[in-house]
Amino acid sequence: MSHDPTLITGVGRRAGLHLAKAFLQRGMPVIGTYRRRYDSLEELERLGVELHQCDFDRRGDVDNLIRAIQQGHERLRGIIHNASQWVGDDADVPFNEIIESMMRVHVNVPYELNHALAPLLLACRDGHADIIHIGDYVSSRGSKKHIAYAASKAAQDNLTLSFAAKLAPKVKVNSLAPALLSFNADDDTSYREKALSKSLMQREGGFDELRHAVDYLFDSQYITGRILPLDGGRHLK
Repeated sequence: MSHDPTLITGVGRRAGLHLAKAFLQRGMPVIGTYRRRYDSLEELERLGVELHQCDFDRRGDVDNLIRAIQQGHERLRGIIHNASQWVGDDADVPFNEIIESMMRVHVNVPYELNHALAPLLLACRDGHADIIHIGDYVSSRGSKKHIAYAASKAAQDNLTLSFAAKLAPKVKVNSLAPALLSFNADDDTSYREKALSKSLMQREGGFDELRHAVDYLFDSQYITGRILPLDGGRHLK
């Protein structure tokens, strides 16, 4: 069990919240970021998570986050890049703003964090540290309705390849590419049926599936520079 903390971005809800709780239940310290305040953050604070408000669209927030971690910690066990932004190309937003936002959240900030915090990862006491980018199934296929999003996730996968080569052998760097993990509460029946029909398993993967994959990569002594799909057999449909 590591006593060096893991930075998980976007811990306020869904996958990030699930991962943070799972780490805490094992006594693994967590540093978490959030963009908006959710009630769930109060629970994380009670459980001992070190929380930092950080809007990736704000240069000052990112600088403050990096500075706080560098000044407050000598080592990190890992970084899990979970923070995400999902905007369709049909949104009432100029195209240049959509692609800039997608790239900033999924590529620019992870790129900066990986570089800035690499010395802390290299100092990890566990023998190795990990960077995991939470990507998306569409990074290898593209998307007619979410072109900017898919492109940014593909670029994020490329970060995995480059940082794996740069930081080996002390730091392993991998990416997870999930398809459907969990519906939102307001997803209607027709959308759910259509989404489920796209995979062989025809069900939600669930956030535990993501947690198992994270555990697998953290426990591995050998896997790096890989994009691991979590798609329920969707590639065979």
